[in-house]
Amino acid sequence: MDRITATKTARLAQECHQIFALSENVKKAIASTNREMFVPTGFKHNAYKLDALPMGAQQWISSPLTVAKMTEYLEPKKGDRVLEVGCGSGYQAAVLSHLFRGVFTIERIESLILEAKTRFRTLGISNIHTRLDDGQNGWIQYAPYDRILFSATAKSIPQKLFDQLRDGGILVAPMQVGTKQIITKFKKNGSSLEKIELEQCDFVPILDGIQK
Repeated sequence: MDRITATKTARLAQECHQIFALSENVKKAIASTNREMFVPTGFKHNAYKLDALPMGAQQWISSPLTVAKMTEYLEPKKGDRVLEVGCGSGYQAAVLSHLFRGVFTIERIESLILEAKTRFRTLGISNIHTRLDDGQNGWIQYAPYDRILFSATAKSIPQKLFDQLRDGGILVAPMQVGTKQIITKFKKNGSSLEKIELEQCDFVPILDGIQK
């Protein structure tokens, strides 16, 4: 990352931190991720604003503040592995790659996952594993995961995803509750789940199947 970009990402991390207190490691992960790489060409000038931006396939790249919050809610630990449902542009996964040993990210829209893979390669990120699939299936091959993150709104969490979460693990997802969307944290303790509603949010909904 060149000096100008590093200054911009550091300022972005600081701006997020002023609105929502971030731990030092999450702040550093935001500051270490080149956001310009993940926004569509026509929006480069908006890359460092705290706004969600449109991208291909009728999808949105979340605002950096939302990404910072979701990351913080996961309570990341360096040696852990995280599963992300909804790769999108890949920005959230890139931020997570600084905080987790392994990032496993699933996307149902083929064009998006191919673009994200190219970005990860260009940035030399080697600990992100990608898969084209309906994220609601999870990724059983590498389970269990210490953390699971939904980057799209769910009406409910499939049981198979809770099954792929390690005991003591945390799952964070935007949940549809009536007309509202609420970021919700689930903590798995044996066969029981502790559920904590955190704050209102606005994400695209999870859709079924794969789009080629």
